[in-house]
Amino acid sequence: MQRKFFGTLYNTYGFFALYANLDGFTYAEDEVAITERPEIDRWIISKLNSLIKDVDAHYNNFEPTKAGRLIQDFVNDHLSNWYVRLCRRRFWKGEYSQDKIAAYQTLYKCLEVVAQLSASIAPFYMDQLYSDLVEVSGKGNTTSVHLSDFPEVNEQAIDTDLEERMAIAQKVSSMVLSLRKKENIKVRQPLQKLMVPILDDKFKRQLQDVEDLILAETNVKELEYLVDTEGVLVKKIKPNFKTLGPKYGKIMKQIAAVVNQFNQEDIAEIESNGSKELTIEGQEVLLELTDVEITTQDIPGWLVTSEGGITVALDITITDELKSEGMAREFVNRIQNLRKESGLEVTDKIHLKIVQHSEINNAINNNKNYICSETLAGQLDLVDELKQNEGISVELENDVTTLISIEKLN
Repeated sequence: MQRKFFGTLYNTYGFFALYANLDGFTYAEDEVAITERPEIDRWIISKLNSLIKDVDAHYNNFEPTKAGRLIQDFVNDHLSNWYVRLCRRRFWKGEYSQDKIAAYQTLYKCLEVVAQLSASIAPFYMDQLYSDLVEVSGKGNTTSVHLSDFPEVNEQAIDTDLEERMAIAQKVSSMVLSLRKKENIKVRQPLQKLMVPILDDKFKRQLQDVEDLILAETNVKELEYLVDTEGVLVKKIKPNFKTLGPKYGKIMKQIAAVVNQFNQEDIAEIESNGSKELTIEGQEVLLELTDVEITTQDIPGWLVTSEGGITVALDITITDELKSEGMAREFVNRIQNLRKESGLEVTDKIHLKIVQHSEINNAINNNKNYICSETLAGQLDLVDELKQNEGISVELENDVTTLISIEKLN
């Protein structure tokens, strides 16, 4: 609990404080209207207000454990692992614009409300978190979180459709990342295509709305919508006895026999509708998606997985061009680590020197602008050699080793 929840919340606040101090953010600017904030901000604000409503209901029912779990899920799964991670560039790049101010105000509000909602469960920790926020901003009760008003729900800020389509983005991204892990393909390695069968018009619209986000999160270049999966994906279905048993114990075997005879159209129906009506020995049976287990066969050059009615197919073929781009991303990662080890500030620009190697030269030359932009390199040179003790040895994929030198630019 200390690591998963309190440590995550501590790191989230630390991230906020670092960049807020660099930009001089004190919440002195006028409030940016929620309708004028980017969709990612509107989503986390919607989730925050849904959280307030649900946590308040659990407290009123004397269920602090359920309230605490909701708060933990919000901090871990939504605030830290999704919102902050996807918005990092907004905080550390660019001018102090309305977009950056909106990001600061949104993250501040989330941290403030989390402290208030959690105050009765972790009184000392949350009082410190809350006090650190309001001491600078001057907003709220500057004495203690325990003397502040419990947060009120802003019903107008709750957007159910936005929460649904962001949940789709999280689900699809998680499935793709699991396929990458299964094949041991790092996220820094770009892949060409992702295919997702379309369940219905609503699902297609929601998926299209979050397409760019999914592609960026999974590092895939294009998403293809499969309307007709026949001849492309072959699915298998089997009964889930853990859920069927308690509901239909006496006729469970008969239900299982029917399920085992399902064809591709039957499987598509239950995936699309979430359920399928059956008549077994004169008894009406509502077969739900949780009552079955659906899997999809892999196709040559692709990895396929299904979960909760959603199927994704990932093209794992890596061309020379994709390999070159992936190596450039590896370089960026190594250089960023060297920047930290060198004690450079996040805003310091550098002169970057890399010793040439036949395996890396094309990757660097073809992605030079990207490498410079991501590492704040004002100058990047491929050199034949470095002075003694000037470079640091760096190992990349495929046992490729070279030397890198970083020098701060005035």
